[in-house]
Amino acid sequence: MSAEAATPWGRVDDKGNVYVRTSGDERFIAQRLDIDAAKALEFYQNAYAGLVTEIALLEKRLTGGMLSPDDAAKSAKNMRVSLADAKAVGDLDALALRLDGLAPIIEAKREERRAERAVKSQEAAKVKDRIAGEAERIAAADDWRNGADRLRAMLDEWKTLPRIDRKTDDALWHRFSSARTTYTRRRKTHFAEQSEKRGHAEVAKKALIKEAEGLSASTEWGPTAGKYRDLMTRWKAAGPAARGVDDRLWKQFRAAQDKFFEARDEANAALDAEFEVNAQKKDELLAEAEALLPVKNLES
Repeated sequence: MSAEAATPWGRVDDKGNVYVRTSGDERFIAQRLDIDAAKALEFYQNAYAGLVTEIALLEKRLTGGMLSPDDAAKSAKNMRVSLADAKAVGDLDALALRLDGLAPIIEAKREERRAERAVKSQEAAKVKDRIAGEAERIAAADDWRNGADRLRAMLDEWKTLPRIDRKTDDALWHRFSSARTTYTRRRKTHFAEQSEKRGHAEVAKKALIKEAEGLSASTEWGPTAGKYRDLMTRWKAAGPAARGVDDRLWKQFRAAQDKFFEARDEANAALDAEFEVNAQKKDELLAEAEALLPVKNLES
């Protein structure tokens, strides 16, 4: 082993003791008896170079926006502490100054983030206000088919938006949530009423079918046809029954009508045929009467 090796920032003595120099003092960092002084010094200079690279990477990630200001501040603090007992030979004071120099950059980055959050918060507040207003309009309207789908889509959109200040966010959410609740209650009430009306319509139409079937065998063509017209008016006034049920009931009602009107049409056709025969006989009588004209012999 050579006697000694030294640089302005540290040395290795003839006993293999390694020291680093700082502005404050000279600090012992290790003893290397396995290699000569020059190689020992080179080893700890390389360790210093690693610290330089680590700090340079921190600076790059911070200025490039790849690291949040809070994370950068935490890393800088940890590095600053580690410099106090770093086993490296080099200008450790310069590295400490570089870490200290990150403080204003970190604060500037924090201010940038605060400004960005403020802009995003304003934009989110506008969107949430728009969503709440649209939800309130839907809640006041009667679009039972599309309203529920639209409110679900608006809820999904709301979930993607960032939170804003708690007071404003809570107030906007209360408007939106209340509108959704109001719409849901009105929609349930509407469909319950519709279901009840369809139930009443089904009962009424079954009664009309019974009446129609009771008239289907009547031969009082005129009066019964009038009664069927009245039944049809009452059928329309009853409103629709449940889907599927209404179609089935209509077929039954129509079948009763068809039975009567088909029978009436057949009777009218038979009567028309009888009238045709009578007309032919009368034509023959007219022809025979005309053959007697002019009458000259009254007795004949």
